[in-house]
Amino acid sequence: MYSGKARAYTNIALIKYWGKENQELIIPMNNSLSLTLDAFYTETNVTFSEDTSEDLFYLDNQLQDSKATLKVSRFLDLVRAKAGSSLHAVVKSQNFVPTAAGLASSASGLAALAGAASAALNLQLSSEELSRLARRGSGSACRSIYGGFAEWQKGDSDETSYAVNIPSDSFEDELSMIFVVVNDAQKDISSRDGMQRTVETSAFYDGWLQTVPQDLAKARKAITDKDFTALGEVTEASALKMHGTTLAATPPFTYWSAESMKAMNLIRQIRTSGLPCYFTMDAGPNVKILVERKNEEALLNALKDQFDPQQLVVAHAGPAIEVLSEEEA
Repeated sequence: MYSGKARAYTNIALIKYWGKENQELIIPMNNSLSLTLDAFYTETNVTFSEDTSEDLFYLDNQLQDSKATLKVSRFLDLVRAKAGSSLHAVVKSQNFVPTAAGLASSASGLAALAGAASAALNLQLSSEELSRLARRGSGSACRSIYGGFAEWQKGDSDETSYAVNIPSDSFEDELSMIFVVVNDAQKDISSRDGMQRTVETSAFYDGWLQTVPQDLAKARKAITDKDFTALGEVTEASALKMHGTTLAATPPFTYWSAESMKAMNLIRQIRTSGLPCYFTMDAGPNVKILVERKNEEALLNALKDQFDPQQLVVAHAGPAIEVLSEEEA
């Protein structure tokens, strides 16, 4: 019997990834840059055993159906191939997330699975190798191997597509991210389907793709200079451009809701009034706001005038993936 446990935290892309160049290997069309957060994480325990005749997957103590288990099994096949093992496994994952936070679990979930499975079979992977492995489960998971800021370098092959940590002199500790949860229901159009439709049909997609290198350069410089305004401006611009590409897809679609628009307009008003803050959005209606930690309370108070306090979730920079001992897990 071989067991491993790991804890990984979710991340939010400040410079977005939108679209895959290689669907099977999950190689993206562009680099992306993210901030790992402490508000949501996944703990996963993987036990390989000769006594287990098939892979079993439990999520939050519930045995999952064959579709969910198949995704886990396919990922475990990659780990088994690296280790030269044919053992089946029992996977037990627990998501720790604020109630109705509307946070996707794929980044933390697949990063934790990669860490736990590779620890169980004693693969002793470097951060780069673990990032490559996690990417095969979910693209954004490759960034959750690292704490703070990370950049997913798209590369052009399985060997060259992985995330790296971005040195920041602890700039991330000066930041907060506030989530405005306007809807935590399942999306009408999944990220995977939305990406593919946009890449294949959007008249705006090529224009967005051409601007990503400049946005990345601005974000990297802002992190080096500890320039919050510059980082906020490019973060907001990247999100708006990405969402703009969906409006020119065939058929067109959007992840925004009326409440999303209300939140974005409110953030602009708050910023105009003199409190620096900037929004970003992923493939869903919930709005995330980047703000300096010193202004966190003031922003929360302003948001509470328009949104229920239960809709607001505060996050700070989160740590890198952790391999856990029995006592910690």
